[in-house]
Amino acid sequence: MINLTLKQLRYFEALARHAHFGRAADACAISQPALSMQIKDMEEMIGTALFERSARQVRLTGFGEEVFHRVLDILRAVDELQDMARASRARLVGRLRIGVIPTVAPYLLPTIVGDITTRYVGLDIRLRETVTPKLIQELADGRLDTAIVALPVSEPSLTEVALFSEEFVLVRPREDEGKPVPSPETLRRMRLLLLEEGHCFRDQALSFCGMTSARPRELLDGSSLSTLVQMVGAGIGVTLIPEMAVLVETRSAAVSIARFEAQTPTRTIGMIWRKTSPLSDQLWQIAEIVRRSAAPRP
Repeated sequence: MINLTLKQLRYFEALARHAHFGRAADACAISQPALSMQIKDMEEMIGTALFERSARQVRLTGFGEEVFHRVLDILRAVDELQDMARASRARLVGRLRIGVIPTVAPYLLPTIVGDITTRYVGLDIRLRETVTPKLIQELADGRLDTAIVALPVSEPSLTEVALFSEEFVLVRPREDEGKPVPSPETLRRMRLLLLEEGHCFRDQALSFCGMTSARPRELLDGSSLSTLVQMVGAGIGVTLIPEMAVLVETRSAAVSIARFEAQTPTRTIGMIWRKTSPLSDQLWQIAEIVRRSAAPRP
């Protein structure tokens, strides 16, 4: 009989996901030798290697790939049992894992987390900031309970709840203040600064300008909205940012803000979670807290 422990399965999943003993050990909050020993014990109990090891890389063997998918199912089922137990209580307690896209996280998280923990005293909120495709995958894998993203995501397995909509604004050099606001057609001919590939906000900006892809010689990429705004301040080009980011990102940059009138680009921010989640009722309540948190304060 193979007597694998739940802890070993979690260590195995972490190593398969990170493909690096050091990063996996950090994620599991244990030492690298301890993790290595647990994986070795697991392989000895199963009777075959689960990983190929080299000086620079760790990768799953063919059999390890099969085990990985089974382990994900097991861990997801265990997490759902825990969620069922939490859902049966009068108040939401324990751990709540929330994913947030980078163009929302810096501007809303402080208020959102404060309001949620005020409502649910003792709730252990774990935050994950990354792009939408990764959040969707981590929801499917059971590594997140919910995520705050731009809608729609159009995933049949996920519940989508719209929270609020906001406009995009144009950021341009300070000396351009007062000039006519360019149309989407005019923006296509300007040096437009965008977030890197993978950010949904990039796709939304391109869509507003009527562009299906970015032409490398005319557009430049940045890793964050802060970087884009500072590039505008340096006279490199213009960019679009969401309304919620204006106060934070423009206070220390030599830029001006212009709002579109005839054609106003917008986005809808919402929450998503698995339709099968035992925490669905509680997540509807969390969504309402997030909606109120995002509303303008008097």
